[in-house]
Amino acid sequence: MRLAGKVAIVTGGGKGIGRAYVRGLAAEGAKVVAADIDETATVNAQREIEDKGGEALAVTVDVSDDASINRMVQQTIDRFGRVDVLVNNAALFAALPRHKWDEIPLEEWDKVMSVNVRGVYLCSKAVVPHMCSQGGGSIINIASAIFLSPGGGGLIHYIASKAAVMGLTRALCRELGEFGIRVNSIGPGLTASEEIVKKTDPAQIESRSVMGSIKRVETPEDLVGTVLFLASDDSAFITGQMLVVDGGRVFH
Repeated sequence: MRLAGKVAIVTGGGKGIGRAYVRGLAAEGAKVVAADIDETATVNAQREIEDKGGEALAVTVDVSDDASINRMVQQTIDRFGRVDVLVNNAALFAALPRHKWDEIPLEEWDKVMSVNVRGVYLCSKAVVPHMCSQGGGSIINIASAIFLSPGGGGLIHYIASKAAVMGLTRALCRELGEFGIRVNSIGPGLTASEEIVKKTDPAQIESRSVMGSIKRVETPEDLVGTVLFLASDDSAFITGQMLVVDGGRVFH
């Protein structure tokens, strides 16, 4: 198993795509922290991993809050003694209403930025001292392929936030490379997670599937292999990159 002995934190790991990451990391031998604002979801994720013989920890976290993040990391250290992988997955997307670009409420804009951008920065900041003391680690930021394709679709705040995540990834890789810490990102396409399926017209999801080179709907499981690659030593000399996983719809 590629991640035996490693400890991985997944924010937004209680459900949806994050839950798939938690399952995949645990299957490769990692001890996994399922961190989510939804306490029930984190507990369920922990039980699922433990029922399969893995090790997991459920942590309730608000990634827009510095104190909450620091508690998450301390709970991880108290339980497992280290942090090798951070997957910055928590984000606001599925629940966002669509607005004309100049009609987005300022409070909503700020909330998207506080979760999707500040959350990535604060979580990375919290784990870096531990990764430095261990001699390295891997930070994986979940960006999006959406900012590589034209059209805002009423989500200009989300698109801007994910472009910022890519900027953070490239800047952090320069700051942290000397400490053996790799920082990469993943750009998913529209993925049929449980929340997206609930809130999106099935015809819209299906219509997007024919726009790629691989003509089917993207699922959370399609992203897991890329997370495992970036978490493992298989990507030991890769940093500052965004791997687009969208079935060949956009090219980067």
